[in-house]
Amino acid sequence: MSTAIQTNFKRYEKKYFLTPEELEIFLNKIKPFIKPDEYPEYTICNIYYDTDNYSLIRTSLDKPEYKEKLRVRSYGVPENDGKVFVEIKKKFDSVVYKRRITTSASLAIPFLKGIAPADRVSQISKEISCFQSFYKTTPKVFIAYDRKAFQGIQNSELRITFDTNLRFRTDNLDLRKGDYGKPIIDTDKILMEIKIPGACPLWLSKALTELKLYPTSFSKYGTCYREHILKNNLNKFTKEALLSA
Repeated sequence: MSTAIQTNFKRYEKKYFLTPEELEIFLNKIKPFIKPDEYPEYTICNIYYDTDNYSLIRTSLDKPEYKEKLRVRSYGVPENDGKVFVEIKKKFDSVVYKRRITTSASLAIPFLKGIAPADRVSQISKEISCFQSFYKTTPKVFIAYDRKAFQGIQNSELRITFDTNLRFRTDNLDLRKGDYGKPIIDTDKILMEIKIPGACPLWLSKALTELKLYPTSFSKYGTCYREHILKNNLNKFTKEALLSA
């Protein structure tokens, strides 16, 4: 979204749930230290890829020391030639690493199928191709949410984001098909993410402590899989078993 597109990220990420009232108080406390991001409000759309038996997200939910995922992301609903990001996101020893390439919405799917090359061959595009050769993933779920973003005044690498209206669908798995979906969690919950390359600044730690805000291990895709996809599959299996009994 910015003029200079970042392709590599290494940072710590912490997630918190807030009520609307807590959000207002929290923002008032940290207002002297933050400013709106260059793009302060936008919708993020994702297609998460996984194996046929969802091994990537099942492994992730076991909370291993190392985990990884593959997704295609856009900011808003793209046209055929609209920009999307193909990303590998890894987490090791609490540190998040993200590597991504840009391509068009129309080329992302054939690239991940292995039937079309990347717009530009790079080390990251080769890593993504190797990932696909090993896991052979396919699109599994669409997840979108509306985001408000802030950054630190003294440290622009500090980002604080607030996500609302988390939604998903398991059909029409194409970013060009719109950003509609069913709720993943209660719609009155606000998900805050703090992303920082190093230690948390004192003013931020103080605000979190005063409001008794504690980090959660919440995963959008993980929750979607556990609370919706898995339950739906179990219900379908139970229904089929009863019908065949």
